Order: sequence, then C-alpha cells, then structure tokens
Amino acid sequence: MRAAMRRIKMAVVLLLLAAPPGWANEPITVKGVIQTMSCVINGGKEIDVDFGSTLKTTLINGSQYKTKVAYTVSCSGNSSNALKMQIKGTAAGFDGTALATDKTDLGLALIKGGKKQAINGWFNFTYPTLPVLEMVPVKKAGATLATGDFNATATLMVDVQ
Repeated sequence: MRAAMRRIKMAVVLLLLAAPPGWANEPITVKGVIQTMSCVINGGKEIDVDFGSTLKTTLINGSQYKTKVAYTVSCSGNSSNALKMQIKGTAAGFDGTALATDKTDLGLALIKGGKKQAINGWFNFTYPTLPVLEMVPVKKAGATLATGDFNATATLMVDVQ
C-alpha cells in the first residue's frame, strides 16, 4: 500500500515538473479619483485674540486672563471628517510649548479642551465639531515683566489625518 502511494505521489510530482509553464498577458486597468480638500479658516480673515488693557503683570500665572479663540472652519470636498489642526508659530525661549510674544519673558499658552497643547503640535478633531481653543498669558518663572502692549503671531493650519 505504501509503495503504491509513493508511486502516485512521484507521478504527480513528475507531471507537475513536466508541464509547460503557463503565461498570460492581460492588461490591468487602475482607476481612482483624486480629490482636493478645501478648508477656509475664519472666512479668510485674521483671528484676533484680544486680552484687553487690564492685565496686571503680577497676576500673569498661566491661568489668569484665559481668553477664548473665536474662529470658524468651513471645509468642502473632504472624503473624511477626520482632520487635524496645528497652531504654528515661534515658541517662547523659556517654554518651548508656548507661543513667543514681542515682550521678553512673556508667552502665550494654547489651551485645547481645558488642557495645555504645545505650539507646533498637531491634534486631531472630527469636522464639523471644532476644538475649543483658548490662549492664556504665561511668563518666565521669576521674571518681572515690563508694562506695555504685546503682540504674537501664529498660523492656524488644518489638514487631513
């Protein structure tokens, strides 16, 4: 019985080895659609965050004077609502996660959903629900801030996850 099985296996192997190779030449068609995502941030206008004129340098502590960032995002042509956002700008020298201002030892921390978010870091969100963003003044530990106006500049960016 074993000898018969060996002969059958050997015959199958020999038949497979003796069979001519099969070749086929068929064209492959690949199709797709390239879409561009189009998002308009704040209607194409600048986003201003005004802290007012009553800030006291001694009260700047990273929680006092928290101000909401009012903005809009309108997107079309998205294949997905899974988006990501970034506030791109120059980091403060004393805190790499805060946005630098034109005042020495003064920066602006970004707060997203109640938690500090690093400047230049991406974070995910699901469109059309926009993240709640706030900015809060921060200062270098032990610094005495000079009085006067201050400014900072950053770019809000939106992309597909």
